Amino acid sequence: MALQLVSMLVVLFVLPLLSLLILHKLINKESTTHKQLNLPPGPKKLPLIGNLHQLGTNLHRSLHDLSLQYGPLMYLQLGQVPTVVVSCAALAKEVFRTHDLYSSSRPYHVAWEKLSYGKADVAFAVYGDSWRYLRKICMMELLGPKIVGSFQLARQEEVERTMIAIASKASASQNGEVDLTEEIFALSTNIICRLAFGRLYQNVADNFRSMLLEAQENFMLFFFADYLPMLGWVDVLTGKQRRLEQIFARLDRFYQKIIDEHLDRNKSDACGEDFVDVLLRLQRDEKRINLDQIKGVLMNVFVAGTDTSAATVEWAMTELMRHPEVLKKAQAEVRGIVGTKGKVEEGDTDQLHYLKCIVKEAMRLHPPSPLLVPRETTSHFKLDHYDIPAKTTVLINAWTIARDPSHWPCPDEFKPERFINEMSDPKGEEFNWIPFGEGRRICPGKNFSNKAVELMLANLLYSFDWSLPDGVTKESIDMSEGLGITVHRVVPLCLVPVGYQIDN
Repeated sequence: MALQLVSMLVVLFVLPLLSLLILHKLINKESTTHKQLNLPPGPKKLPLIGNLHQLGTNLHRSLHDLSLQYGPLMYLQLGQVPTVVVSCAALAKEVFRTHDLYSSSRPYHVAWEKLSYGKADVAFAVYGDSWRYLRKICMMELLGPKIVGSFQLARQEEVERTMIAIASKASASQNGEVDLTEEIFALSTNIICRLAFGRLYQNVADNFRSMLLEAQENFMLFFFADYLPMLGWVDVLTGKQRRLEQIFARLDRFYQKIIDEHLDRNKSDACGEDFVDVLLRLQRDEKRINLDQIKGVLMNVFVAGTDTSAATVEWAMTELMRHPEVLKKAQAEVRGIVGTKGKVEEGDTDQLHYLKCIVKEAMRLHPPSPLLVPRETTSHFKLDHYDIPAKTTVLINAWTIARDPSHWPCPDEFKPERFINEMSDPKGEEFNWIPFGEGRRICPGKNFSNKAVELMLANLLYSFDWSLPDGVTKESIDMSEGLGITVHRVVPLCLVPVGYQIDN
């Protein structure tokens, strides 16, 4: 009994104290080294925690507020993690172009490490040969222009299926409301399933949505182990580590089910080869990838492919409901181009110039990843005459860059017209609009996302007239942002659709 009491005292008092003493020495040593460098300006630090206390739940907004005070290149000490924050297009261009090679790795993060199978994926992998090989496979076998184009019919079929489902649910609803967030997510998931697996998985949207939301929260959750490794035991005591393990186990079972079904299917040679088959064949024949890498890539496909497209359509519809004059103009364009065909086909979207502007403006105000996936430097370099040491985390605040008043007049207003003349087809050359990132780590799903989002949004605007539920006004629409690498609305978008009557 006495021995147990002593053990408890060690855990509760001695271990924390020892951890803090070691941390103090480590941070003091790092501070002495950094004093010899010309680091970017930044707020004053507290002992041990540095600037962690100045970060809020919505990290991109916290960093935006700090950048207004300390400038577009800012240095923060987040526990033991040296961090620079880039908040202007000119400096982002320097990172992506001049210093891209030396800032293309990824920092350590407990959740990323776990959910990506030890960075065995594409999004979170350390820059190197393994990452290049996996990215090449994804581009050749899943996300390349030819592959994306070949699934045009599948996308159209799933969009049509969703339009029918929305009409049916609106008729069955007592007040005509439909949870559009749910419908958009299900549609995006189904498109991904058709693209990656060649078929749908029953109820995959319902099952995966809860897993995805929980995974998203864990991706952005604060873990002591990320910033103060010696205090990682706190994550165990608070239950965060256990919850991370639980969501990982759920996701792992999901991926394993998909893999097992493909292995069983391949034995009978009943179907043609899809993306998972390709990965399994490469594992079997070339032996250049392992099971963890296959699951890591599946995580990328679902989390990134499903979530970013759904979030963009969700925010675009939200903004249209807040700006009925823009909604009316967009519907007039879509219905004028499509006429009496009864649906928008993918070939029609090339003529929908105003709709494309709406999508770009929605991504400007609500970039799917407002803080691009953090980078880590592998070598020292100079940025705007300041020293950026190796092993420094680099945060690119795409949210702040897209609201820079020096480039975007009335930056907080939803004005799709701004893209008609100024940036009819922005490719990131000026780096004022970078929702997909740039450089070596640019999002490989950019081409897929654009096609899916435009087709989804165009059909929603063509097929229905939309109104807000009783008691909700355009001024009272809740615009709160959720927690995650991809930022969704906190409150589901519920709207009242009325089927568009086509005049023959």
